[in-house]
Amino acid sequence: MPQPKPDPNQQIDLHSLQSGGKPALAHALAVIERNPDNPATLSLLSHAHAAARAHVIGITGPPGVGKSTLIGGVIAGLRKQNRGVGVIAVDPSSQRSGGALLGDRIRLPADPEDDGVYIRSMAARDRLGGLARLTAPTAILMRALFDVVLIETVGVGQSEIDIASICDSVVLCLQPGSGDSLQFMKAGIAEIPDIIIVTKSDMGGPARAVAADMRSALKIAAPNKEWQPPILTLSAARNEGLNAFIDTCDRHRDWLKENDRLSRLRQRQDHHWLSEFIREEFGRWGLKKAGDLNAVPGQTPFEQFATLQQRLLGQDQPS
Repeated sequence: MPQPKPDPNQQIDLHSLQSGGKPALAHALAVIERNPDNPATLSLLSHAHAAARAHVIGITGPPGVGKSTLIGGVIAGLRKQNRGVGVIAVDPSSQRSGGALLGDRIRLPADPEDDGVYIRSMAARDRLGGLARLTAPTAILMRALFDVVLIETVGVGQSEIDIASICDSVVLCLQPGSGDSLQFMKAGIAEIPDIIIVTKSDMGGPARAVAADMRSALKIAAPNKEWQPPILTLSAARNEGLNAFIDTCDRHRDWLKENDRLSRLRQRQDHHWLSEFIREEFGRWGLKKAGDLNAVPGQTPFEQFATLQQRLLGQDQPS
């Protein structure tokens, strides 16, 4: 039965989002996009931040590697386990309209009647890090509503390291015969992923060769990492290796929960987001005037931003 359309004047809160299905979430994301600094928006994001429950997985890699096919298979596998899935697909931008070139409904099949899956595509616009400006707020909201959040980036090379600032687990995708493994070794990106997968494993020898190259690269690039990134081969198109991939993601999630690792990781993310919010609204002047951006006990980064925003708006900015 379709959900009723949300009242545009109704106050948005987590409870209404949990009961309102896809229309309510779509409405909330539209409000955040229109009014990202509105006090009501910041309040909603603060409540979502405090209610985080999802494991956030970033899927990155060069264009054409099969990220969307992989995500489609992972969605199906997670739904069989009755886990709710939110997906953020960050696409290249159209030079003409500024919008996303690839639509989520084209690339990622999902049952429109299934409220356990929500897919949102957004344009990267002029951000080179593979993440749109609204990715962090969208991820924060989805993190409170789903069991797993998947973020797919445009795959633009070294600047993909930005994905580490928003995800709990970073997955690097490579494909046989492309030479990408060598390029990623040169770029230093071998230090970033928590899990490495070689797609199109049905190609046999070339897929095994890429996996071997990455094992060698990790010995050089990250010999002392506390978590040694597993290297998996799979074929999403043939539904081969997907369960092993999901199990590996779960294993990394469980590892993060040990010894307060996840809490420390998300504190670093909060600091990064707060810095980005201030820089985007007030520039370098704002960052300098804001001073210490370390976490304030009992406050979310959105509450901190609201406080700093009011203080900075009351000061004369350089012309």
